[in-house]
Amino acid sequence: MKTKKYVLACDLKDDVALIKKYEDYHREVWPEIINSIRNVGILNMEIFRTGNRLVMVMETQPDFSFERKSKADEQNPKVQEWENLMGQYQQAVPWAKPGEKWTLMDKIFDLANT
Repeated sequence: MKTKKYVLACDLKDDVALIKKYEDYHREVWPEIINSIRNVGILNMEIFRTGNRLVMVMETQPDFSFERKSKADEQNPKVQEWENLMGQYQQAVPWAKPGEKWTLMDKIFDLANT
């Protein structure tokens, strides 16, 4: 099965205590959130941080859709609770569209294709 890969960016509020708390939550992500991620076709997800910048790498099934994920998330009260909680720590990157928290990144280089 050929998978898809997406990379997204988001910023954290630039506060050491808030960043620590955000990382603490991600050491023990609620099981309902893990299930919701897997149920929409995300096979693996990693989040990296430098300073207050986050980068998320998602590997998905070929038929994954952000639209379907958004719809499933909207209908899941636990996901909404998690998103509201994480929203206390996150902020959009400066060039994000209105209402966009995580911004999809464009791939500009791939060693495998050289």
